[in-house]
Amino acid sequence: MTDSANNLLYRAQQLCVTRAVRFTPIRQQIFLLMAQHNAMISAYDLLAQLQLLEPNAKPPTVYRALDFLLEEGFIHKIESSNAFILCPHFGEKHPSQLLLCKSCGGVIELHNTEIEELLQSLADEHGFAITTKTVEAHGICADCRE
Repeated sequence: MTDSANNLLYRAQQLCVTRAVRFTPIRQQIFLLMAQHNAMISAYDLLAQLQLLEPNAKPPTVYRALDFLLEEGFIHKIESSNAFILCPHFGEKHPSQLLLCKSCGGVIELHNTEIEELLQSLADEHGFAITTKTVEAHGICADCRE
């Protein structure tokens, strides 16, 4: 386990204590698997990795852990690919837009307040109440373009 993953796990543990929510060993294991993965990952890929450590793990185990991590803001769901990515900025309220590389699966998380404000303004103009929001752009990252 990397120092970075350990630091993220420690921050998440402290936040769960502050919020008085249960950060169970399975939730922590899924969190760590995601912290060690630098690209988007599907629930079934997480399950395959978890089964190396917990051979009896089943899909509902992973989905329940992902639901918790989403609810607590530790991860983002990539709606277009039904995949997930760890949000290293958890614990902070921030806008989020995702740039998704079709080649390597890498994700760049942006935090542009202007995009957020423009989308809200346009929704307001139309009397539309946004309940969930995912801004995704698909393309090829700089590394894959070389």
